[in-house]
Amino acid sequence: MSASKYILSIDLGTGGPKVALVCDDGSIATSTNRPIVTQSIAGGGSEQDPEEIWRAILDASAQVITAAGKPAESIVAVACSSQYFSIVPIDAKGLPVSNLILWMDSRGGRYARQIYSEHPDAFMRWIEIAGMPPLPSGSDSLSHMLFVKHERPEVYDRTHVFVEAMDYVTARLTGNCTANPCTAFAQLLTDNRKLDSIDYCDELIAMAGIDRDKLPRLVEMGSSVGVVQKEIAEAIGLAADTTVFAGINDTQAVAVGAGTFRGSHGGINIGTTCQVLGFVDHMHSDLANGLVAMPGPIPGRYTVMAENGLGGKTIEHFLTNIVFASDPLADHSVEDPFAGMEATLETTRAGSRGTLYLPWLAGASSPQSSATTRGGFLNVSLKTTRADMLRSVLEGVAMSLRWLLPAVETFSGTQFDALRFAGGGARSATWSQIFADVMNRPVLQLEESRQANNRGCALLAFDRLGIRSLDDIEMFCPIQQTYEPIPENRDLFAARFEQFVAVFEQTRPIFEALNG
Repeated sequence: MSASKYILSIDLGTGGPKVALVCDDGSIATSTNRPIVTQSIAGGGSEQDPEEIWRAILDASAQVITAAGKPAESIVAVACSSQYFSIVPIDAKGLPVSNLILWMDSRGGRYARQIYSEHPDAFMRWIEIAGMPPLPSGSDSLSHMLFVKHERPEVYDRTHVFVEAMDYVTARLTGNCTANPCTAFAQLLTDNRKLDSIDYCDELIAMAGIDRDKLPRLVEMGSSVGVVQKEIAEAIGLAADTTVFAGINDTQAVAVGAGTFRGSHGGINIGTTCQVLGFVDHMHSDLANGLVAMPGPIPGRYTVMAENGLGGKTIEHFLTNIVFASDPLADHSVEDPFAGMEATLETTRAGSRGTLYLPWLAGASSPQSSATTRGGFLNVSLKTTRADMLRSVLEGVAMSLRWLLPAVETFSGTQFDALRFAGGGARSATWSQIFADVMNRPVLQLEESRQANNRGCALLAFDRLGIRSLDDIEMFCPIQQTYEPIPENRDLFAARFEQFVAVFEQTRPIFEALNG
């Protein structure tokens, strides 16, 4: 029997990198993560230090490789994924010339809106060619690039190319500055109508006003972008000729890792944000529900972009800013605010004693978009406890995804008979049951659910190397437990969901007045 092979899988999330060594049987040899500081800047800015990110990745990679104790030659490749709509200006060697601008940064919105005022047909041309238009909110990569061009011209001049976060990581590893159709999608300057011939579109580039030579060289999806540079390989414990594969974004990675490209099931993912996961066979857009088909890493298929807004971040906000806050009232901070969450949830009942949570802390996204809508607790009474409020946060996020689910099923042409649950949120048994009740679907909780992105990237790499194939997906997404809808809870949430949607519609003008 041949010796096991491994992929060093790097998933760079908003909160920091998660690095895992994934075996060719789908198991995780070892993994670790590192936190990254996000800098909030006046005027809607949100940035991270690329050098901090790189140091964190090197440190985490070295720890994983050392802890696993595997021969360097058994680690046959590096595969990367990251959040998208997050841009890094880099020089010709792949080194950053300025901070990473995150997906939540809105400072480029005025320049996205300016495109529409200068080019009346721009909106429809972007939909027809790229599948998605520049966002008036400014939270896409093209808007970030335009912000740099107009407000940081010295950075723009020093920039060799703008790359997405995962392409920044591969550039640092190999010294080669590239993108591919999966990653370049976020810059909204590629013609995505045919998966086998995606390239930059001169018409869109001209309307955007970005210099074409500021865009990275495109390589094929799934191709090698080079090998790990010798000094980096030595520092973290890899062989110097270790292949580095072209990256993908985190939605693409988790959609693969949840196995949603096979069968009649869909997926849900709860990380910082949350998504309904699926694939489609052709490029199209559903503007009414904010759905887009973006180039995907599975040959001949597009990945559904169905971003629902904040997911796990809502719980973090409640626990750290309310339950365990530190302020002049008192210092209630604890080392791990999540430690008692599951035990607390076990003391509560479905429906949270009537408390309804609105999860739109950073605005509403699909299936209804509203930049001004915000979150809150509704129907709080004298009997409401913080345990009830905690549970209502989970129920509110679940109802928000329920709102999106039918649109994704219609968009993908598939009625999902079950939902595979991935991401950090899937570690919660209570949340898994809540999703089954709210969605009225069996929910399959993935084992080591936070590793779905890393496993998805690793399977793609093993497939490209001929070690495994995409047919081996079930090895890479083992199911920990299946949760069936509880009839009485299902009926409760069916009625509650109607009020959830009504609250959004009724409060929208109030939020517009408060936040417009």
